[in-house]
Amino acid sequence: MAEEPIQSTDANADTTTGRYTVVARRYRPKTFEELVGQDTVAQGLLRAIETNRVGHAYLFTGARGVGKTSTARIFAKALNASNDGTGRFDPNSEIALAIDSGDDMDVIEIDGASNRGIDEIRQLRSNASIRPTQAKYKIYIIDEVHMLTTQAFNALLKTLEEPPAHVKFIFCTTDPEKIPITVLSRCQRYDFPPVSTHQILDRLKFICESEGTQADEEALKVIARRAAGSMRDSQSLLEQMLSFGGKHISVAEVHAMLGTADETRLATFAQCMVARDAAKAITELNDAIGDGVDPGQLAEQFLGYLRDVMTVSIGAPAELMRTADTNRFAELKGIGQTWGLTTLLSAIQLLDETIVKMKHSVQSRILLEVALVQICTLADLQAIADVVQGISQNLSPAVAPNRPALSIPNKLTHEDESKPEDLKKKVPLTPNPVSQEPNHPGHITQPDTPDPQVVADSNPIPTQSENSDPRSLFATAALGLEGLSRQLASLLLDVIVHPENHWEARLAKEAQMTLSKFSSPENVRRLTEGLKNLTGHDLKLSFVVTEKPMPNIPRADTAIEPKPLQQASQPQRIREAMANPLIKQFIEVLGGEVTKVDDP
Repeated sequence: MAEEPIQSTDANADTTTGRYTVVARRYRPKTFEELVGQDTVAQGLLRAIETNRVGHAYLFTGARGVGKTSTARIFAKALNASNDGTGRFDPNSEIALAIDSGDDMDVIEIDGASNRGIDEIRQLRSNASIRPTQAKYKIYIIDEVHMLTTQAFNALLKTLEEPPAHVKFIFCTTDPEKIPITVLSRCQRYDFPPVSTHQILDRLKFICESEGTQADEEALKVIARRAAGSMRDSQSLLEQMLSFGGKHISVAEVHAMLGTADETRLATFAQCMVARDAAKAITELNDAIGDGVDPGQLAEQFLGYLRDVMTVSIGAPAELMRTADTNRFAELKGIGQTWGLTTLLSAIQLLDETIVKMKHSVQSRILLEVALVQICTLADLQAIADVVQGISQNLSPAVAPNRPALSIPNKLTHEDESKPEDLKKKVPLTPNPVSQEPNHPGHITQPDTPDPQVVADSNPIPTQSENSDPRSLFATAALGLEGLSRQLASLLLDVIVHPENHWEARLAKEAQMTLSKFSSPENVRRLTEGLKNLTGHDLKLSFVVTEKPMPNIPRADTAIEPKPLQQASQPQRIREAMANPLIKQFIEVLGGEVTKVDDP
């Protein structure tokens, strides 16, 4: 499409009559070439005319101010004012000017909000059979068509599906979801995207030049970004500035009129958040309100600013920034790296919830102050996320680059730092070089002396704090099963870890009679699957019955019936969890509490 739109001829007419027409109407596009930001739609409609594939009903959807109604008028002119059948027309022709002014008898514009009843649609149906007076088509443009009642839509269906050959319908709406599917299926739909910021900026510059007004480019950028893709909104804001600023528009005047904060103030707020300086944040807010900044506008601006910080933090290009100036790309990226993505996302969510509350409260300033203080007091959630990720991978915190590590005591296994090195070898899957003999499920040996590197424990039931050593992991996997596998856990003395992920379970002598059942292929399969879920490794299992009896169990020559395992009470589990240093650190940082502990 053409780059430079021409100025509307209405401007001269307004001068002679002494009446004023708003900027949005005076600079309304008159041809497809003047249409800004909708090149795909314009090309599709022109190609339909050129190939003689014009449908009988069209639906134009999109946000406010993106050119739906203007495109409908241009399309009507292309159908009725084109002499060569290509859709090209003279914008100063009699038919084109009549359509622009709304005086053409063959192009009828209807407001769907005020003509939404069945009686109006019945009248439309009766008038549709009358042929056009001077043009080729009778064209009905229904704006905000979703406002029609259900009965009105039903009355329109038959005419819409099989209209007279000389009738065309063009529907415009901002809410296509409210249109019945029976109507949607009879229309060719064109979705109008928001107009890009740089296209709006170029149009505003052209209007300022045409009006003989000087404007700072930064001031027009603020207006263009504030319009959020709506060309009409940007022109309405510009018209306010033309009345407010006279022959020169500055960025300070734009912020003063809109009640918004400049970008430097937004950056200062962000720095307060990162530095967790709540007092300075409240002071900055007080100064901003004193300078005429509206709290609601400031909150929405700051939300957009944090959104830009998020986009650059995840590696998006500067072109995707919508609130902040692209020249501040490096500054925003530095804020994101220092703050951390997880903390940033929490701040965005908190601020968004606050904005919703502010719209329904008369104490919007207080709500914003509370939100700023909450954001400033947020814990370093990114550091916590890094620690949790590291623990889930290797039981060691993995810290993100250029970020300080969260200080959490490394006491997951409850080891005593004063113990000799040979007593600290409790890390799962560490090969034990003592026993090299091959073992297999069901292999029975009776060693005379206990191995010095066996991880031994006289307690047959593992506790929450012990599940990082092989014996506890093995018992945990067995306890998760039923029947004999649970009995196996009650008779387990210790576990020897051999090379190549071979684990040897040493059982009390009471397991002698039922060993064949313990070591059945099905039991071994279920146990190895449970261990794999706990350790992340494929293991080989073998069982060894020792001469040792279970502690506190009377010796007997025959197998004894397994006693039901005593389950710890919920309060006891909570106390054990609260004693874990890692859990303590999370509670201190996040301010939470332990309310329930489930079985692993």
